[in-house]
Amino acid sequence: MSTSQRAIERVTPAAVVPPAATQTTAVEQARAVAEVAAAVQVAQQNPRDMGRAWAEMKAACGRLGLASRAFYSVRNRGSGPSVHLARELARIWGNLDHGVHELHRDDERGMSEIRAYAWDQQTNVRSSRTFQVPHARMSNGQRKPLVDLQDVYLNNQNIGARAVREAIFTVLPADFVAEAQDLCRQTIERGDGKPLVDRVTDMVTAFAGIGVRVLQIEDRLGRKRGQWTAADVADLGVVFQSIRRGELSVDDEFPARVTGDEITAQAAAAPAAVEQPAAPPPTTQDAWGDVEVAQPGSRAGQ
Repeated sequence: MSTSQRAIERVTPAAVVPPAATQTTAVEQARAVAEVAAAVQVAQQNPRDMGRAWAEMKAACGRLGLASRAFYSVRNRGSGPSVHLARELARIWGNLDHGVHELHRDDERGMSEIRAYAWDQQTNVRSSRTFQVPHARMSNGQRKPLVDLQDVYLNNQNIGARAVREAIFTVLPADFVAEAQDLCRQTIERGDGKPLVDRVTDMVTAFAGIGVRVLQIEDRLGRKRGQWTAADVADLGVVFQSIRRGELSVDDEFPARVTGDEITAQAAAAPAAVEQPAAPPPTTQDAWGDVEVAQPGSRAGQ
């Protein structure tokens, strides 16, 4: 063998052989494939009953317990159907798997990788999205990092729930979701059979418990209390539930309003202004350090 050939052999790296998969990994992969195949087979052998699904959806949306949680409202992020409605419709539709997986968490970078998905096992229609979630929360327009492990977990689950909601609505039929929302709105407006006057009183009492006054509600609706409609009460119910879930803040939704009587009371309670003595005339200092008082009309006072 020539010298050049031996040199080539010395510098040529050996082929990199990937490590063989462990037996545990092979078993887990086979189990995952078997679970998917079994789920599809069971779904096709037991297809959903469309009539039953529509009837059960109408019955569920006619109950105030679901309808009161069917919508959300978040300032600067809009409003719409909530994740509670999405999960209930997925259960009623049947043969639909959905969930949120935390794929990776990097505490040093303050970032987690989340995957949300919804899978119709009967039609094999799947919607999924993978995204990164920073370990931070916006507060008063500023980003504040999350350090506590429980806070990080709750933040990941909260954002993941929004993503799985959109994935579920992508898989479900559009008319099925639209009719469910209409029925929920009608149920909220109809209430639990109480007269509108009593429902308004209950709503005012509920908001008073979180520090919101009637004047603030009137400013938001643009109408006096006696002019509120069932739709107004329904919208207020959505806002109230969003505040209780921490999606909205009272200060943002209902800015504080000061009445004329409060202004008068504050003025009466304020201490009278104390007359301060007149300030002494300005002085100047010459080059020798002597102080000269500025007299009116003198050159030093000009």
